[in-house]
Amino acid sequence: MPELLQEFRGPMAAVLEILVLSCMFYYIFLFFRGTRSAQVMTGLILLIVLMILLTQVFHWDVLNWVFRQFSVYLAVALLVIFQPEIRRALAELGKPQLFTQSTSQRNVVDTISQSALYLAERRIGALIVVQREIGTRSIQETGTRLDARCTPELLSSIFFPQTPLHDGGVLIQENRIVAAGCVLPLSQRMEISKGLGTRHRAAIGLTEETDAVVVVVSEETGTISVSYRGRLSRGLDEDRLKRFLSTLLIKGVKSESRWQKAKKQLDLTPEGIAKSETLDKAGDS
Repeated sequence: MPELLQEFRGPMAAVLEILVLSCMFYYIFLFFRGTRSAQVMTGLILLIVLMILLTQVFHWDVLNWVFRQFSVYLAVALLVIFQPEIRRALAELGKPQLFTQSTSQRNVVDTISQSALYLAERRIGALIVVQREIGTRSIQETGTRLDARCTPELLSSIFFPQTPLHDGGVLIQENRIVAAGCVLPLSQRMEISKGLGTRHRAAIGLTEETDAVVVVVSEETGTISVSYRGRLSRGLDEDRLKRFLSTLLIKGVKSESRWQKAKKQLDLTPEGIAKSETLDKAGDS
């Protein structure tokens, strides 16, 4: 009997190991899909594979030895290159899971949409941050604490020129303005258009580190933009802005279990892929 269990355990362990590796690589691909880091990772993998093939085919022993020596520091290089993505992934793992929907998010969508349109018509710059599941206490501490109910009148008044709190970001949490005049981290990505100002870079920088949604109103052009997951969607009208915010902020009426969420992510049918790419398409528009 022990011999039979040992023989059965060998193939099962191999199958289990393949499944674990497959899931791991799938979620890595899912996490980096559609981002700038995906291109960097693809180029890095191609370079490594090319170097291995060349050294093996042409018997470049010295180059092979040098390559093996430098491969020891590859882990450190990956930590440096993908530092923002790794930090965001750890934050996603550590954030609390919400099992109920807050109906106040519908009011937040309407309030932000009204305020953004009002400010855009008058060419008044604005930077509105909606906290989701990852905390932003360090951002709140850079501004002035308010803890006031979020209304279109109050939100628009904060950004009016010459007011003490107009310069900086407003942080909204659960239909309440918790802080104003906040300083947001600027994105350091070199590929960002030079035409984008400090507000847009701050919006992208914060969404690179957290799962917050940031609405930006340009002071120069009156253009409304939304940043999420390090991406910026520009030139939104009223309908697109409401639809974008509703997709990101309003969860379904029914709460989903962890198994249901995992099942959706593992759905590789055309319908499932189309659903999973809804936010990515919105971010690229």
